[in-house]
Amino acid sequence: MQTFQNIMFVGFGGFVGSVLRYLASGWIHHIFKTGSFPVGTAIVNITGCLVIGLLGGWAENLQALNPHTRLFLFLGLLGGFTTFSTFGYETMALLRNKELLLAFINVAVQVLIGFGAVLIGFNCSKIL
Repeated sequence: MQTFQNIMFVGFGGFVGSVLRYLASGWIHHIFKTGSFPVGTAIVNITGCLVIGLLGGWAENLQALNPHTRLFLFLGLLGGFTTFSTFGYETMALLRNKELLLAFINVAVQVLIGFGAVLIGFNCSKIL
């Protein structure tokens, strides 16, 4: 029962976060009209990083959020809004724990290999 409840917290938060991402990104892109640069996505990612940093620090310093609220906010809402915020928060946690090599590896793996995977997938889609 606990697992199902956790899934519901994450799922509902993810739904809300994804809808907010869609609305915010479209609104930002409409305002800035930058052409091909994905300004909406960039601002959403940066905003998500700021919010997860603020909430994560607040929750950690004050022991303020119960496990269900953390699931809803961090994995669900912010995860749906932008997975980049989670990536940023986890990298910052590695740095705070003085695991510099792991932080660097995390950035390199997720950015370089992640982009490489997109490139491979895109190219494979042409032959499938």
